[in-house]
Amino acid sequence: MFGLETDIFLLLAFSILAACAFEFVNGFHDTANAVATVIYTNSLKPNIAVMWSGFCNFLGVFFGGIAVAMGIVNLLPVEMLIDQDVYHSVAMVFALLFSAIIWNLGTWYFGLPSSSSHTLIGSILGVGLAFTFMPENSTGAGVNWTKAEELFMSLLTSPIFGFALAIIIMFLLRRLLSKPLREVVFSEPKKNQPPPIWIRAILVTTCTLVSFFHGSNDGQKGVGLVMLILIGIVPAHFALDNSVDPVEMKTELARIEQTVSRIDSMQLSASDRLKLTSIHKEIVALNGHIDKPLVDHKLPLEVRMDARRSLLLISRNTKTILDNGDATLNTEDKAYLKMQSGSHSGIRRYTDYAPDWVILMISLSLGLGTMVGWKRIVVTIGEKIGKQHLTYAQGASAELVAASTIGVSSYLGLPVSTTHVLSSGIAGSMVASKGVKNLQAGTIRNIVIAWILTLPVTMLLSGTLYAFFRWIF
Repeated sequence: MFGLETDIFLLLAFSILAACAFEFVNGFHDTANAVATVIYTNSLKPNIAVMWSGFCNFLGVFFGGIAVAMGIVNLLPVEMLIDQDVYHSVAMVFALLFSAIIWNLGTWYFGLPSSSSHTLIGSILGVGLAFTFMPENSTGAGVNWTKAEELFMSLLTSPIFGFALAIIIMFLLRRLLSKPLREVVFSEPKKNQPPPIWIRAILVTTCTLVSFFHGSNDGQKGVGLVMLILIGIVPAHFALDNSVDPVEMKTELARIEQTVSRIDSMQLSASDRLKLTSIHKEIVALNGHIDKPLVDHKLPLEVRMDARRSLLLISRNTKTILDNGDATLNTEDKAYLKMQSGSHSGIRRYTDYAPDWVILMISLSLGLGTMVGWKRIVVTIGEKIGKQHLTYAQGASAELVAASTIGVSSYLGLPVSTTHVLSSGIAGSMVASKGVKNLQAGTIRNIVIAWILTLPVTMLLSGTLYAFFRWIF
């Protein structure tokens, strides 16, 4: 299959199974984020809650798009994915998979709400940094730092935003609700007694939204992981979306070339002038591939990775020139180039894609994982963040914060930590009730330590594993 030797095919199959295992672990690691509130408010029985959450996670992956997935793929520079030695690609895949799974399982075992997003991104960065210092790396870059900066800001600010927004929502509920309603929503659930039907409906709705948006964000990370595997090991078959006729690219390339030709190169910095020259060079190379006879409206296997590289370089260099603000173009030209350099739009639709079978496979893995292993972290979220029992208002506020934050982030193509957003939302709701003294210092300290350590530990672990696997292979 894919023209691979038997041993390489087996490594590919094992890598894809490991990616599914990561997403399965992600499911049972993060289930608590959605179901803790409905369980601790007696809105749903635990078994029903996790089954419903699993189904909604499945739908979230399947219908959530691929913007976040492509953010994961583009975290590594294209140069690292075109290594001619397929065993080096296997080493990359194994290193980031094993480090992510090891950290996820470890934090789950100790009941710590650690972030699968931080874990995966840290693993990818570790591999990229290790590649930077490899003797055969002539490019000098192992990480797409522009994309890494976007992801860092998203992961850093989302918990702070969740904490603050939960406090604001709790304040508004206290001010806007009548006294009889306040007494109901701010009361603690009675043991084994479900809440009033309208509160139950709100909590089940917020659980549904968190589950769906968790799938649309965290599930996409699994899709991106599988695409990294496929592009790294069998680039000829997955470097480009072969369902799109490459001839359609000619018109777009012609307009891009005409538009960038209107840029006054003398107004650009020296580095931007080199990028402008690169754009013209890559357009010529792409047109050369497209102008040759194409069988079944597809580029030949041997040039697809080169075509992907050219498309990404055109996109990246165009974006850099526009962001630097020295391009002498009118508003219409800038808007067109911005669209062309955007993720999964314009010429990027040829590179930013995922086959339906990949999305379905990850959907099932995350959905099934969601249905098991939830109890450890549910206990942490429901009982150990605050000193008081979770009230209806706190549960709804925290999940509303999580659902809205994750939904907006998925739309923008930015990965966030569902775990940290919801945990910080619950912490914010506890502070809004009785101040900082209402938090359990030990649990908060452990969560913060896990938050701080995840990136450096997974980077060190994956980088070390990458060097080890390169030595073996």
